[in-house]
Amino acid sequence: MQRRTAAPAASSNPPARSHQSHPDAAASLTNSAGELRLPNGDLYSGTLSGGVPEGTGRCVWSGSGCVYEGGWRRGMRHGIGRTEWPSGAVYEGEYSGGFMDGEGTHVAAGSSSSSSYKGQWKLDRKHGLGLQAHANGDVYQGAWVQGQMEGQGRYTWANGNNYVGTMRNGLMSGKGVLTWSTGDSFQGNWVAGVAHGYGLYTWEGGGCYLGTWSRGLKDGKGTFYPERRRVPAARLDDLRKRGVLPDVSFGAGADPEPAEADASLSRRNSGLGRPPMKKRPSLQRRRSIGAAIGVAVGVVTGGPAGPGKTLKCEDTAGSLSQILEREYAQGVLISEVVLDKSLPDSPSSKKPRLGRSRKVKDAKRPGETIIKGHRSYDLMLCLQLGIRYTVGRITPIQEREVRASDFGPKANFWMNFPKNGSPLTPSHRALDFKWKDYCPMVFRNLREMFKIDTADYMISISGSDALRELSSPGKSGSIFFSSQDDQFMIKTLRKSEVQVLLRMLPYYYRHVHTYENTLVTKFFGLHRVRPSSGQKFRFVVMGNMFCTELRIHRRFDLKGSSLGRSTEKIKIDENTTLKDLDLNYSFYLEPSWRDALLKQIEIDSEFLRNHSIMDYSLLLGFHYRARRNLQIGSSCPESILPDKLTILSEADAAEEDSAYNYRGGLILVQRGSDKNGSDAVGPHVRGSRLRAPSGCFEEVDLLIPGTGRLPIQLGVNMPARAEKEEKQEEGSKSLHHMYDVVLYIGIIDILQKYNMTKKIEHAYKSIKYKYNPLSISAVEPQFYSERFLKFVGTAFPQNSSNQ
Repeated sequence: MQRRTAAPAASSNPPARSHQSHPDAAASLTNSAGELRLPNGDLYSGTLSGGVPEGTGRCVWSGSGCVYEGGWRRGMRHGIGRTEWPSGAVYEGEYSGGFMDGEGTHVAAGSSSSSSYKGQWKLDRKHGLGLQAHANGDVYQGAWVQGQMEGQGRYTWANGNNYVGTMRNGLMSGKGVLTWSTGDSFQGNWVAGVAHGYGLYTWEGGGCYLGTWSRGLKDGKGTFYPERRRVPAARLDDLRKRGVLPDVSFGAGADPEPAEADASLSRRNSGLGRPPMKKRPSLQRRRSIGAAIGVAVGVVTGGPAGPGKTLKCEDTAGSLSQILEREYAQGVLISEVVLDKSLPDSPSSKKPRLGRSRKVKDAKRPGETIIKGHRSYDLMLCLQLGIRYTVGRITPIQEREVRASDFGPKANFWMNFPKNGSPLTPSHRALDFKWKDYCPMVFRNLREMFKIDTADYMISISGSDALRELSSPGKSGSIFFSSQDDQFMIKTLRKSEVQVLLRMLPYYYRHVHTYENTLVTKFFGLHRVRPSSGQKFRFVVMGNMFCTELRIHRRFDLKGSSLGRSTEKIKIDENTTLKDLDLNYSFYLEPSWRDALLKQIEIDSEFLRNHSIMDYSLLLGFHYRARRNLQIGSSCPESILPDKLTILSEADAAEEDSAYNYRGGLILVQRGSDKNGSDAVGPHVRGSRLRAPSGCFEEVDLLIPGTGRLPIQLGVNMPARAEKEEKQEEGSKSLHHMYDVVLYIGIIDILQKYNMTKKIEHAYKSIKYKYNPLSISAVEPQFYSERFLKFVGTAFPQNSSNQ
C-alpha cells in the first residue's frame, strides 16, 4: 500500500486528528484491535496504535488483490509476515520498513513445478546468499546483489551441467569451472557467459588443452596433452597461485562467500505499508540462465544445451599420444608442432597449416627477441605486467562516453608492483617498480573505436610471447618494441612528448572519431614505468600499420625535407627504412582514390599544424604484387598502364588456381554481395572500403585465390602502379620500370612541437653550416605542412592524359 498523506480514523479507535500527515505523527501509543478502511477500498484488520497499524494484522489491497498477514510497525510491514499475490506467488519471511528484508522464501505460481527462492533479501530484492530453483529444473546457490546473481556461486542445469565460480550480472564472469554431464570440464576465465582468457579444457578420458580463448573461441597458442600425458602438477599449481586458473578447492565446489554491494535505495512513501507490486522482483522477473548462459555454453563452448563444439580441440584428441603446441586464430587451428615424441606408436605430426594468405616463410623479421639476459628484459616484464594490470582494471568498468575529467595529466592512477606481490598485485620476476597509467578511460574508448579486442590486446602484448626490440630509424633515441604478432608497436617517449600528447588528446580523440579514414598514428595506451633503479620510462602503445599478411618489400619515411634525408650506404633489405632522397618511385593510383588520399592527408596535416606539430613523417610501405618482383616492360599492353587498374569478375578469379598463376600476384575483384569469402582484415583498421574505379559503385577487394580477401581502404591494401626511375651514366636516358604494388600509408611521429629548441636548431643549421633554410626539417608548422603536402603530391602524381 502506498503511503497516504491523509489516513482516515479507524472505526473502533478514532485518532486525535482527522488528517494525519505522517504515520509517525500518531499521538497515541496504546495498541488496540480494530479495522482501518481507506477510501480506495484497502482494508486493514489487526492491532492499531494512534490510528495506524502496529503489532500484528492483516491487510488486503483492493486494487491489486494482494494479501499480507504478519507484523506491522508504524504503519509499515515489519517483522515476520506472509504475502500472497493473485497469481499464486507467495513470500514468507522477514520484512523491514515495508520491504522484504532479511531471510525469506518466495515461491512463484504455487504449483509443484514452480520456481522458488530461499535466502536473503534487501529492499525487495534478492541480496546476499540464497538458493533459487527454476521451473525448468535449473538450480543456483550462491551470492546475489540487488536481484542479480553476483559473486561466487554454483549453477546446476537440469541436464547435469554444473558451473562453480564467479557470476556477474547474472552471467558467468571471472574465474570458474564448468563441468559437463559427459565428464568434460573447462576451468578458467569467463566473460559474459563465454570462455575468454586463459583456461584448461579436460576431456573425460584425461586428455586436456591448456591455452587461451577469445569470446568462446580458442585464439592464440596453447598446449595439448594426450590422455596418457597429464599437465605437470607444478605448472598447474603455479598458474593457480598466480591467479591465472581457479583454485582446485574453489573448482571442486567450495561454499560460496557472500557478496558485498551497496544497496542504498530511496524508499517510497508507504503509509499503511506499500502494496506488493504486480511485477515483484521475484523469480518470475529473472528467467533461468539456461536461456542466457546455457545457450551461450551450448553454442559457444560446446555444452549439451547446444550443438557448438568450439571449445573442443579435435574429435580425435583422445587418440593422440604426443604433446603438441597448437596455435589457433578465432577457433581455427593454423599450426601444430610436436613438443614431445617420447611415446611409441605416435602418429606423424601435422605440418603447420596456414589458414591465412601466403606469407613468405623465409622473411626476416625485424628486431631481436627479448630473452633473459637481454638489456631490456626487466623493462619488458614490467611493461607486460603493467599493461595486463591496466587493462584488467579498466575492462570491468561499464562502457560510457568520455568526459572532460577523463583527459589531462591528472586523469591517471599509479600502482606499486613489489617483486613479492601485494594484496592488489601479483608476485613477479622483474624488479620492484611503480606503474602509472594515463587517461585509461580515453584509451579504452580509443581501443573500442578501432575495434581492438581486449583479450587480443592483452595476449598480444602481455601474453607468453616475448616482445621484440627494434632498431630506431630516427635520431630521437627512442626504443621501439614490437609484439610477436606484429599488431602493436611500443615506443619510449620523452617527457615533453608525453605532455604534448596529453594536451592534444581531447582534440586527437575528436579528430579520429570524426574522420574514420584518418591516417594519423593510432594510439592505444600511454604509460610510465619506474623500476627500483630510478630511471623512468614513458611509452605509448600504437598500431603497427605494416601488420599485414603481405610481405613489405620496401618502406620509406618521408618528411618532404632534403637535409640529411638519405640512408647511409649500407646493405639495403626489406627491413631498411629509406628516406626522402632515396625515393625513386612515383605511385599512380586510380584517380578517385588519389583524390581521397591527398584530401585526407591534407586534413590530417591541418590538424597537426593547428597544434603546432612539425617533424612528422609519411610512412609508406609497399608489396610487389608480381611474382619474384616481375618487371612490367614497356612492351606490355595498355591494359596495365597506371590508370587502368583491371577489375576481374568473380568467375575470372575462380579460374585462378593460385596467386602465382596471375601476373600481378593478387587479383583486384569487385566486392559485390558475396559474404562467403573470408576477409583478412588487419588489426585496428577502421573506415569504409574504397569504391571501384570507372564510376562503378561497387566496393573492391584484393583477392588471394584460395585464401581470402584483403579489403581495400584508404591507406590500407591500396593497389597502385609504381614507376621506378633508374639513373644511368651521364648523357644517357634514365630507365623507367613499372611494377604492380600494394601500398600501406600512415602519418607518424606526431608529438614534436615547434618549440624554442627547434627554433634554435633551425637558426644554428642555417647560419653556422649555411644550409638552405628550406631544406631543414625543423621549420615552423605552416611551412612544414605546405612543404610536406607538396612532396606527397609529387610522390603521387596524376595520371597523364595520354595514358
